[in-house]
Amino acid sequence: MKPIFKTTLLAAVLTLVAQSIVAQQGGMGAPANPENVIYTERSFDMAQEYGRSLNFAPTFFIYPDSKLTEEGAKALVAEMEMADVLKEHNVSLFVLNPVGDKYDNKADFDAFVEMFNRARSGNLKVIGIGAGATFVNSALAMGDAASHIAGIVTIGGKQAKAPAESYGVPAYVAGKGAAKVAKSYIAINKAVSEGEIYANPEEPLLRVVVNENADASLAEIFDDAWVKVLRRNFRFNNYKHTQYEGARFGQYGAYELEPYLIHEDLGITRNVVITEQRSGLPWLWYEYWPEGLQESAAEKSVPVMVLLHGNTNDPRTQAETSGFIQLAAKERFFVVEMEWQGSRNYGAMGHDGVEQVLYQLFAKYPQLDPSRVYAEGLSAGSMTASVLGIRKSHVFTAVGGHSGGVMGGSGAFSNYTSLWAEASQKSGAVEMPYCSVLGTADNVVPFITPERYKGNGYLNAWNIYQKMNGMPVITDLDFSVDPVFGFELQDRKQIVTNKGGGLVVEMGTQYKGDVPMIQIIAVMDYGHWNFMPTAQMMWDFYKQFSRDPETKKLIYHGK
Repeated sequence: MKPIFKTTLLAAVLTLVAQSIVAQQGGMGAPANPENVIYTERSFDMAQEYGRSLNFAPTFFIYPDSKLTEEGAKALVAEMEMADVLKEHNVSLFVLNPVGDKYDNKADFDAFVEMFNRARSGNLKVIGIGAGATFVNSALAMGDAASHIAGIVTIGGKQAKAPAESYGVPAYVAGKGAAKVAKSYIAINKAVSEGEIYANPEEPLLRVVVNENADASLAEIFDDAWVKVLRRNFRFNNYKHTQYEGARFGQYGAYELEPYLIHEDLGITRNVVITEQRSGLPWLWYEYWPEGLQESAAEKSVPVMVLLHGNTNDPRTQAETSGFIQLAAKERFFVVEMEWQGSRNYGAMGHDGVEQVLYQLFAKYPQLDPSRVYAEGLSAGSMTASVLGIRKSHVFTAVGGHSGGVMGGSGAFSNYTSLWAEASQKSGAVEMPYCSVLGTADNVVPFITPERYKGNGYLNAWNIYQKMNGMPVITDLDFSVDPVFGFELQDRKQIVTNKGGGLVVEMGTQYKGDVPMIQIIAVMDYGHWNFMPTAQMMWDFYKQFSRDPETKKLIYHGK
């Protein structure tokens, strides 16, 4: 099959993608600040294996009660005692004075938009104090800006009128009159009381916390707000584009609200493992154990999920942005994310290395179940998972990924010809369930269209797995049969989510007899990235299967 575009170009694009993520977080030259930004502080370390990645690192906009000098702004930040949070979470912080002598909703909203466009943050937190809180309440929280902000803290401001409709914003309201001010936040979040906390029943991340202690210090307020609101979520926009390409305020509508990973809050223990190799650079991987599981699980009872990051991404990318760690805490399975590709400091494991690490884990943790080993990845990690399902079919039970398939041609990520040959040799004798998750607005690995589907990377992957699984290979699509996928799928459904402006998921499954073998999940008008709600969808598909440890035959356990 002829590739949809040259994969040497794909490799270059994927590298630019990785670089733009770093640039977004300020790692490759941050933008100059507008005049009303009186103080800036950036604290991140791109090489800290034991901390967090730069993916969706928080950005703080702080609006003080009145105009400050640079020294005054620095003193305010010190009074809030934010240093540990800034360092641990790679934060960029800006103190913004009013444009004029005092806050003006129009002028300062325009300045907010300018700074928002410069910062390009996927995790913006806004703090307002006194008159700054009144500005935040009235000009930002109750308008279109609310859907672009991941969390708000207001201290001592005046109440603003709640609009009839809003996407809402997580909020912490403190200081004198906090209960009155919070009424508007409760209204826009459609939140109901859960004691001290108000939360939206359908989206718990939309929460409001009220602190009426007028004597609380700024440090006490920030510490409480960070734990109860600010660190719980991030917000980014992947609608009709890909978030790291950048977007101007309001360009693509409401931003998605997603959980920000604090693994300790979930009762997850993370182990950072660096192992020396006999030759070359050491290997690096991250292990995630749900609370108490390692101690209580019987031998060979715990499923294993292997996560694979995208091209030149940080090796914590999938753990922090795919939703699988949150899911592991709920569903009780073990997760490992590997530095499969290598970097300046760590060796590339490749396909054989991934297999060897799994054998090391089985020996280290007898609780792990070698008959239930699953893999998924992002972009190049998805392409790698697709390869592992064919070449390491004796190890894995089911594979898949986000935003990647099997590329043709002769570039760095091209392996269609060899995989087709191996799938042909194994056809009918080896079965591997495959889950393909993608965004239809992805311009890095484009989705199929009626005019352009021959050689498409996703169709290549489906065809290869159809071949190996002994199923009909569908190379000619007919979009009158299915306007999204071009061929008939069972269990066909549409899901309207509460993410962004209501992102829509189209999904269906191709069966082999009575066994669901290939599941396809398309997030409509979505770009090149993880869509976190699909982690549950993928897991529900995977957990139907195990692989006999002796014969290596696939076992289907039913829905």
